[in-house]
Order: sequence, then structure tokens, then C-alpha cells
Amino acid sequence: MIPRFGKPPIPGIRYRRRPGAYGVLVRDGLMLLTFQRAPVPEYQLPGGGVDAGESAIAALHREVFEETGWGIGSPRHLCDYRRFCWMPDYNFHAEKLCSIWQGRPTLQRGQPSEPGHSAHWVTPARALDLLVDPGSRHAVRMWLALGGRC
Repeated sequence: MIPRFGKPPIPGIRYRRRPGAYGVLVRDGLMLLTFQRAPVPEYQLPGGGVDAGESAIAALHREVFEETGWGIGSPRHLCDYRRFCWMPDYNFHAEKLCSIWQGRPTLQRGQPSEPGHSAHWVTPARALDLLVDPGSRHAVRMWLALGGRC
């Protein structure tokens, strides 16, 4: 069973399934996060939705580049989780099915192309303080428990 984080689903609300791929990405002891200014300012693991016909790994590469400007290498599956939430930028309730990958940022190929996003390098301990999503914090703790290496 996939663990669930966050608030339980609200009875009577229809949730749209939304698969996504996100990365615990570390280089030289620092973790790469993205900061999204709107609709709610927050730090996040880089990643996002898997488009129709796209694989999770292809979505991971695309989303990390769009949100941070970085390419990644050697992604390996770390864990999965789900959460129910309102997605104000898409105007719907979602059951997010989050696939978390660990990997290494390889080369900065440009600035983030996703509007309102910026790349930030922080220690894993600081990432645990900054990340709002409890599933993302769980993934970072799992990565640390496995030795904290990519």
C-alpha cells in the first residue's frame, strides 16, 4: 500500500488522479530545491506532473530542468506516496500519486523556465525545515536513513 500524507480526502469531493515525479537531488552535500512564488510561496522538491504518454523518468528530467535549470543523472526510484489536495494553479482537487527519485544534478543548462520558480541549494537538514509537504519530508528522511547518497 502506498503511504498517504497530508489531510484525508474530503467526502463528496471528486479528486482527479495526478501522477507526478519528484527528485531528492544532491550534489556536494547540498540538496537542490525549487522555490515557487505563486499561488502559495513554498519550497518544493523539484518535479511535477507526468503528462499523458510520458514516463515518470522523462517527466522528472523535464520538470527538474523547467523548475531549476539543471540536468540530472543516475536517477533511482526512492519511494512513492500519495496526498489529496487542492491545486489552485490548475483549479481542481487532486489525488497526487508522487513517485520520488534520488539522483545527482549534473550540469546547469540555464535558468528555470517555469515562471515563478528559482533554484536553491540547501543542506538536507535545512530542506527538512523548508519543505511544506509532509510526503516530501518523509522522502528526504528516507533518503537520509538509507545513507544519504545518490
